[in-house]
Amino acid sequence: MTGPRQLADALIVAERERKPIAAFTDAYPFLDVGRAYEAQRLFIGDRVDGGEQVIGAKLGMTSRIKRAMLGVGQPVSGWLTAGMVMPYGQPVPLDQLIHPQAEPEIAVLLGEEPACPATVVSVLSAIEAVFAAIEVIDSRFEDFRYRLPDVIADNVGAARLALGSRACTVSEAGDLRLIGCVFRSRGEVVGTAAGAVVMGHPAAAVAWLVNALAARGERLHAGSIVLTGGLTAPVALGRGGTVTAEFDGLGSVEVYG
Repeated sequence: MTGPRQLADALIVAERERKPIAAFTDAYPFLDVGRAYEAQRLFIGDRVDGGEQVIGAKLGMTSRIKRAMLGVGQPVSGWLTAGMVMPYGQPVPLDQLIHPQAEPEIAVLLGEEPACPATVVSVLSAIEAVFAAIEVIDSRFEDFRYRLPDVIADNVGAARLALGSRACTVSEAGDLRLIGCVFRSRGEVVGTAAGAVVMGHPAAAVAWLVNALAARGERLHAGSIVLTGGLTAPVALGRGGTVTAEFDGLGSVEVYG
C-alpha cells in the first residue's frame, strides 16, 4: 500500500497546483485511520517547513446526524496554521482553492493547556475567549465520494478561517450550548443552529480533541485556537458571494469571494 509520505505528497501537489485527486480509498479501500493521521501530520509538516506556524486545531464530524449519514462513530480532527487565517476585510483567495465551502463555527482560544483526561469542566476553565467564526473548507479530492481516512489525511479540509472581532469570556458568552447562529449566503438564510449541535456542547468537542490527541502523543498548547465543528451544512463560496454568520452574544463574522 502507498505509505503516508506518498499520500501526503499527493495532497501537497493537489493543493499547490489546484488539481484535485481521486480519493485514496478508491485504490486503497483498507486505508486505516492511523495511517491517515500520519499522512495528515506530514501534509501539515510541509506548511511548517515553508515557514508557517501551527496555531491550533479543528474538529470535523461533530454532528451526530452527519456521523450517522457517513456511517462513522467518532469526530475527526485536523490542524490550523497561521497562513489559514483570513486578514480582516480581505476576500477569500478563490484562485488558491479548488472547491471552497463555508460553514459557521464557535471558536475558542485556550488560555492554558487543558488538563488530561479532559472534561467539559476542565475545558471551560481553560478557555480564555470565545469567538464567532467561519471556516472555509476545501477538499483536495475530485468529488465528495471520499471516506473517513481520506478526510483525515486531507487535514479535514482545512483551508481558511475568519474570526469575529468580538472576544467573549465564557461567563460573558453564557451557556455555549445555547448560543444560536443564523447562517446566510448572499443574504438568504441557509441554516440555523445552536452550539449544542456540536457533540452536545462545544467544550465536549474540545475535550474529545484533547483526549484523542493525547492518545496519539500530541497536545494543544496554551494559546491554541480551536474550531469546534460546523453548526450547519456548508455552502459553496463563489466569486462575488458573501457568507455571514450571526451568533447570539458573539456578534457576526463574514467572508466573501
